[in-house]
Amino acid sequence: MTEFQPGAVKTPWHLWVVGIVSLLWNAGGASDYAMTQMRYEPYMSQFTPEQLDYFYGFPAWMDAVWALGVWGAVVGSLLLLFRSRFAVHAFTIALFGLIVASVYNYGLSNGLKISGTGGAIFAVVIFIISVFLLAYARTMASRGVLR
Repeated sequence: MTEFQPGAVKTPWHLWVVGIVSLLWNAGGASDYAMTQMRYEPYMSQFTPEQLDYFYGFPAWMDAVWALGVWGAVVGSLLLLFRSRFAVHAFTIALFGLIVASVYNYGLSNGLKISGTGGAIFAVVIFIISVFLLAYARTMASRGVLR
């Protein structure tokens, strides 16, 4: 057992739920990123040749911001579970990466044509979840739950 510290804030049960669920969710994104970057054939075989050309044709800066989004979110989830205030910074970096990647995908390239309406809807879902995780981490930090 840990020693009681005066002024210490008890960890709410929902932090563990949000932390674990977000880690599982973000691990899915990390897996997608890794499989795409490694061009892992069993995974990539689910995509059309047009989609593969699109993914493999990303400029280096796009791969970099995609990495920021994916790995920033994974690190943010881990830091949330460790009750670190740096989860806020990691989720901010992740959201930045997501926004820049989305601008490229849906504004500077033909990502909407490649991913279709379903892909665009999924991108919106990812954005909403990312905003929620950042807001949640900020709230936990402001309440003193994250140290």
